[in-house]
Amino acid sequence: MVASSLVVRVIINRTKHMEQENKPIIEHISKFLQYLDIERGLSENTIMNYEGGIRRFGEWLDISGKKELRPYELTKDDIWQFRVYLSERLDRRGNLTSKQTQNYLLGSLRALLDYFSAMDIPSLSSKKVVLSKEDRREGKLKFLELEQVNKLLDSPDIETEKGVRDKVILEIFFSTGLRVSELAALNKNQFESIWSHEDFELTIIGKGGYGRIVFFSKSATYWIKEYLKYRHDHEEPLIINYKSGVKGSNRLTTRSIERLVRKYTKKVGLPEFVTCHTLRHSYATNLLSQGVDLRSIQEFLGHRNIATTQIYTHVTNKQLRDTHRRI
Repeated sequence: MVASSLVVRVIINRTKHMEQENKPIIEHISKFLQYLDIERGLSENTIMNYEGGIRRFGEWLDISGKKELRPYELTKDDIWQFRVYLSERLDRRGNLTSKQTQNYLLGSLRALLDYFSAMDIPSLSSKKVVLSKEDRREGKLKFLELEQVNKLLDSPDIETEKGVRDKVILEIFFSTGLRVSELAALNKNQFESIWSHEDFELTIIGKGGYGRIVFFSKSATYWIKEYLKYRHDHEEPLIINYKSGVKGSNRLTTRSIERLVRKYTKKVGLPEFVTCHTLRHSYATNLLSQGVDLRSIQEFLGHRNIATTQIYTHVTNKQLRDTHRRI
């Protein structure tokens, strides 16, 4: 009787697994996202990025008449055709999708194939998804000069509470090199002891769940104090939304912060390429130009791999060349 029930359970489990194998790829997306959350413990922001990439792959399946494509039916040619689709797709500004963005989207597909492997669902290896080669030559990385940074820092109207908040956002970016998601996640209670300090340091949990210490300059510390003097509310976030009619959390979203940065860069006539990530690049570039070594910058930025930080060697390379010319 025991042996018989065991056989039944094996048959049921095998039937369920065959059902999973025969589901179209797009029907695996919700469980894939749950896997990223529960099994891999990725942040909400990272999961949203993966979801965006997979939804883009779903768009291509739809356009190509392959909505019913199953994991085991995916071929190397399908991967190639998706890469071609990404390379020919225009962004919202009418420009071709950058190699970097293509790789973000392809990385989502890689993660999906890794999920299939972890679930023993037959499919291609994630190694079959080859990323586009990015051009990392000198001058490709965009950042602001110190004069431009100062213009941007002076752009908010510090006579208003909202303007002081925006000033704080910009000061924090240039003082800490935080990612926009990390800045948006800051809470007011993390700064309770700031009043007795001219500058400030704080441990945050960043990308991938790794902790690191970030340092707030005297200027950033001063403006955070000025901003907190306005705050008589009981809201948890450090950076809040003043827009009326906001439902749920009053935390300013990453998208809203990105819009604010664009607003102020446009106001002072800075190049269109400036984004929150450009401010992070500018922070790291400024440190390197002042003689801070790459290993320290790696720690400041929260990079897990020094190779990621090495994109900033364009600064030291230029300095070496200029020095050689003066000899």
